[in-house]
Amino acid sequence: MDDDQDGGIEVEESVEFIIEDMKQQQTNKHSNLHREDQHITIEELWRGWKSSEVHNWTQDEVLRWLKEFVELPQYERNFKDFKVNGNTLPRIAANEPSFLSVQLRVQDQRDKQKLNIKALDVVLFGSPTRPHNYMKDLLLIVSVVMGVGGCWFATAQNKASKVHISKMMKDLESLQTAEQSLIDLQEQLMRAQEEKRNVAEEKQNLEVKMRDEIMGAQWEAHRLHELRQGAVTELSRLRYAEEELVQVRGALKQVEKDMQASWTSSEVLQQWLQLTHEVEVQYYNVKKQSAVQQLATAKEEAEKIKKKRSSVLGTLHVAHSSSLDQVDHKILQAKNALSEVTACLRERLHRWQQIERLCGFPLIRNSGLANLTAKLYSDSIALALPRVPQQSCSCHSSVHGSIEDLLEESPPPILPQMPVSTRFNHLTVRATEGDMSNFSTLIKPFTDCD
Repeated sequence: MDDDQDGGIEVEESVEFIIEDMKQQQTNKHSNLHREDQHITIEELWRGWKSSEVHNWTQDEVLRWLKEFVELPQYERNFKDFKVNGNTLPRIAANEPSFLSVQLRVQDQRDKQKLNIKALDVVLFGSPTRPHNYMKDLLLIVSVVMGVGGCWFATAQNKASKVHISKMMKDLESLQTAEQSLIDLQEQLMRAQEEKRNVAEEKQNLEVKMRDEIMGAQWEAHRLHELRQGAVTELSRLRYAEEELVQVRGALKQVEKDMQASWTSSEVLQQWLQLTHEVEVQYYNVKKQSAVQQLATAKEEAEKIKKKRSSVLGTLHVAHSSSLDQVDHKILQAKNALSEVTACLRERLHRWQQIERLCGFPLIRNSGLANLTAKLYSDSIALALPRVPQQSCSCHSSVHGSIEDLLEESPPPILPQMPVSTRFNHLTVRATEGDMSNFSTLIKPFTDCD
């Protein structure tokens, strides 16, 4: 390396040595040797070698360098026998013929030259590094992209398949529900047909039984009649006549019992009539609550008029305003509503009492709307009837519930509106305290039932 024999090595000498002797084109490799020093001595070069990593290589590290970087694995056995380590590499780099040929048994000149160059490289410039392989980087990037794309595609396909399967399961469930509904309807139809057929058979059997009993009674009466006519004495004729009468009377009683038994109303009819009564009570409660609200509004307006009359300005204001007419109109409406509710109550009680008397079983007193609805609508959609709580009333049984939804509508009157006394049309609140007491006395019968 020291071409000018001055005892030192310059940068130019290092570059020339790398290109010409080591046959390498990596001109920046000299920076590992010189670093910041443009002129290094043999002593500095020797100290650098002593402190380098390669100097401390073990035998295994040298063998790995021989296989991976020198690419001469056939000499691994020779290196292992001679126990070559990092301290032995300068002898290989010095290209000693006896050492390479005799000690390491390397006979091929090309292998010797290759060993010499690679040893010089690690002794002068340190531990070798593999050159950067851009092809491997490209393959790695392509592999990563393909892996990410494959994962994304698999995730998308998995998500799409889950959505498709979920939709298919929902369609299948709806189909099963429809099928089950169809089966239930068919079963209900078959049960209805079976019940109808049983009723027809029972009716036919009852008619045959009644016909046979009547024919038997007629035949027995005819037999007794013939015996009576053929009797010799009056006493035997009378005895036969009595027996005939007893037979006919027994047959008629039996027929009457059968007719009464066949006509007896069923428990289901009683429950449906009770449910009808409870629904009508609900409708009545709606009208009653509306009438009570109108009454409360009228009383409130009358109280306001009374308070305004307590002052002079208030009296003038009331006298010249239309508030009195409005109060009169509200009182008249409340009166009409209460009269209509009272008439409806009387008519309903009388009608259901007559129905109870004709049917022979209780209808007004029952187990309640909720229980009746649960019994009668157990196989279908429950009847949705909102209810409101109602206070006890002396004139009919109370029904508890909530009817807030029904209050939003104006129900049509059950009966025609009752005539209102013309004397009430002239009621005003030109208010004295006596007028207010008369008004309270007038509406008291309607508020007591609330």
